[in-house]
Amino acid sequence: MNILYHHRTRGHGAEGVHIMGIVNAFRKLNHKVTLLSLPGTVPEEKDQAKVDSKCQEMSHVASFSDFTHKLMEMTKYVPEFVFELIELAYNFVAYLRVGKQLKLEQADFLYERYSLFMFGGVLKARRMGRPVILEVNDAAIVERVRPLFFKKIASKIESWVFKNCDGIVFISTNFKNTVEKAHGKIAPSVICPNAADIEQFSLVGVDRDQAKKKLGLEGKVVCGYVGAFVYWHGIDWFVQEIAPLLASEPQLNLLLVGDGVVYSEILNVVNQNNLQGQVIMPGRVPHSEVKNYIAAMDYGILPDSNEYGSPMKLFEMMAMGVALVSPSFEPIEEVVQDGFNGWLFPPNDKKSAVEQVIQLSKNQKNIKEVGCQAETYIINERQWTHNAEKVLTLL
Repeated sequence: MNILYHHRTRGHGAEGVHIMGIVNAFRKLNHKVTLLSLPGTVPEEKDQAKVDSKCQEMSHVASFSDFTHKLMEMTKYVPEFVFELIELAYNFVAYLRVGKQLKLEQADFLYERYSLFMFGGVLKARRMGRPVILEVNDAAIVERVRPLFFKKIASKIESWVFKNCDGIVFISTNFKNTVEKAHGKIAPSVICPNAADIEQFSLVGVDRDQAKKKLGLEGKVVCGYVGAFVYWHGIDWFVQEIAPLLASEPQLNLLLVGDGVVYSEILNVVNQNNLQGQVIMPGRVPHSEVKNYIAAMDYGILPDSNEYGSPMKLFEMMAMGVALVSPSFEPIEEVVQDGFNGWLFPPNDKKSAVEQVIQLSKNQKNIKEVGCQAETYIINERQWTHNAEKVLTLL
């Protein structure tokens, strides 16, 4: 089949990994995928060559594309209500671009990563008689880091697109139930938590001892974290809680990979407790190099999540045999079976999280067994191709 994948994100970080994960999965299943991104934006630069030449903008609209790209860059600095007005205005652009590419590619259906206030793609595909599948990772009805200004408008648009598409892909059952409670009857749906690319995140050819040696962690039990250093991920409170206890646990080292607003705060905690040799913080690393750091980890910590989300790094670490200590939110419980392919603690129970991490550091046999089961689970059930196959059942 010919598939048009449309999104309105910048394609950075986890969202870029998710986009290319499902795009490449469709391609592995022998479907043609045209990726329609924001003008001037490509989720992965190396993927540019894979995008069919027919997807390029006509020369007479190049200046318009440049203008749109500059407008999107400006949204980083404008007030929330202006940002949302720009999002609404983008529907005019989406309507035209989606219509052009559906016709040009003779696409069999539109696969769209849902964004707040966006209805142009769904509207155009319906008018052209093409099926539409929405992938939903965000919604107007859930608690967001950046609160909505025009929340009622966003909710009304959301309700319309969820009822007028042909299928919806949710990242968790909790998210689906929340949406149905708010919007009533919606299009048929499937549940597809995030997944991992086992060609990139794999133990094949990995020497864990060598990976530890490069970081000065040989002979240590390493608990790792990979992700953004932001308050809502909880890595700040985790380090604050465990720091006073680490000196009496010389077998345990922490490897914290990432960067963000709380990085310097965490570094201060490490320095104040003289843990420079026990807590390694390499900062942010390219996604292609994350594997090398996960290889040095024996198990991991996911301090916090939310009621509906599906943390990307959970899957990538599990794919490399690194099971995690995670909060028992419903979406995580859909993936992690406590004591089998990971360990769970009650959400916001900081003491329990820290105690589990410390106790596990004294049981390397359990760490290894559960890690192996985590890897097997990802290989058998949570590759991106599994998600793509499930998506296609909506047709």
